[in-house]
Amino acid sequence: MKKSVFSAIAITGLFFATQTMSAQEEPIEETTEEIEAEVATNTSGFEMIDVLALPQPVKDATMTEFNAVASQAWVKLQDEKKIYKLSIAKDGETKTVYATADGKWLKEDEVNDAN
Repeated sequence: MKKSVFSAIAITGLFFATQTMSAQEEPIEETTEEIEAEVATNTSGFEMIDVLALPQPVKDATMTEFNAVASQAWVKLQDEKKIYKLSIAKDGETKTVYATADGKWLKEDEVNDAN
């Protein structure tokens, strides 16, 4: 009988002890880091434009020549002509190509990329 009374007291004590305990939760710190995408800063006079703003001959030439579409586009005025600089992703490779407004391809050395 003595053991059963002692057991009842112990169980009651444990019950009340667990009721007053609370989990120690550490506050979760919300960190908001600003991630800035690095855009190619070496565009040498080129101004970034929306790919949808490319002239249709440039879009057609890109599809015909590379079977791809431009992911980024820039434009600049050179010798009274618009020159387009395109970034094209195909087969996991990114290429930079240059074209005139009528869809003719230019070599990199034909474009005055002087800073």
